[in-house]
Amino acid sequence: MKKPTNQLDEIEPRTIQRADIAPADGFSLVVDGHFKTHYGSETAAREAGAELLGRFPMLQILIYDAASRTRSPLQ
Repeated sequence: MKKPTNQLDEIEPRTIQRADIAPADGFSLVVDGHFKTHYGSETAAREAGAELLGRFPMLQILIYDAASRTRSPLQ
């Protein structure tokens, strides 16, 4: 006889971020033309981009602002 399996009462839906669709809010890193990590603030995105650029200086990293739909280079 099989034992009943325990199921969680509420399973939170996964938020899947597609790399080919621009995010609707917040800030994202654009690495070599592809959307990567999503951040809530511009300073957090710039810090992560600067750390990534320090490790891999050959990458082209831009900060995408979803509110104004603009991409700005990491300075």
